[in-house]
Amino acid sequence: MNSILVVGSAALDTIETAAGKADDCVGGSALYFTAGASLFAPVSVVSVVGKDFPHKKIEFLAQRKVDLGSLEIADGKTFRWGGRYDKNLLSRETLFTELNTFETFEPKIPEHLQNTDLLFLGNILPELQMSVLNQITKPKFVLLDTMNLWINHRLEALLQVIAKVDAIVVNDEEVRQLTGFVNIPKAVKKLHSMGPKLVIVKRGEHGATLHHVDGDFFALPALPIEEVVDPTGCGDSFAGGFIGRLAMEGVLTPATFRRALVSGTVVASFTVQAFGLDRLVTVTPSELAAQEAKLLSAVRVP
Repeated sequence: MNSILVVGSAALDTIETAAGKADDCVGGSALYFTAGASLFAPVSVVSVVGKDFPHKKIEFLAQRKVDLGSLEIADGKTFRWGGRYDKNLLSRETLFTELNTFETFEPKIPEHLQNTDLLFLGNILPELQMSVLNQITKPKFVLLDTMNLWINHRLEALLQVIAKVDAIVVNDEEVRQLTGFVNIPKAVKKLHSMGPKLVIVKRGEHGATLHHVDGDFFALPALPIEEVVDPTGCGDSFAGGFIGRLAMEGVLTPATFRRALVSGTVVASFTVQAFGLDRLVTVTPSELAAQEAKLLSAVRVP
């Protein structure tokens, strides 16, 4: 089994959706990713929180053999974000962002984690992502996440990171914005030329597609969920399921990439069923297996 390292944010979120409101939900890219990946394999986390962080809410991660030794506890408050989704959950309004201890976060990778096999660079400043890459010794696979803000305001630094990773996960809007192409296949081809051999395009309720530079293409629908409560962190937990499955499989082949896309999609389908990490805390192996079977049945042609 390969080792996993994630570097990203840890946060306390206030979330409003049609299902209600939840205050101080544990969130952030690193913790959503870890909650998803740890369903398949152990994870090491590098992030920062403040003295106000409710550590009891992530005790379940320790039970999954997650290494939280590099989750720094700094003086001050934890990064906080508040958002309100429209009734269709298709767009959201940011109500507040308080960086707090995350504002001065400088990831330091301890020596025992510098030879990690699989690395997820969560959605943080590209300059910080590059700093992490410079501290890691020959990883087998690096998956990068980014967002519109960095494409708009940190493009040069972001392109330098993109050139050094094996894979990138983006949504429709981001891949178009990064490449200037409206057509997704053309945009993906352009993104391949920038460096990543593997491009994963998230399409929300329409599923996800996987594109390899060698031409392998795979598409999955999203699983139908009757009651979507909260989509926050869905992309990060999707990445967690993807990397977690790769770690469990132990090899990187077109077949394992496809199975990893299945696992990422399944994990995301549970994330949206409750606020914050709540559903990823309670999901069982049998539930994961049943949801995977349901997804595979949906794409099987008799």
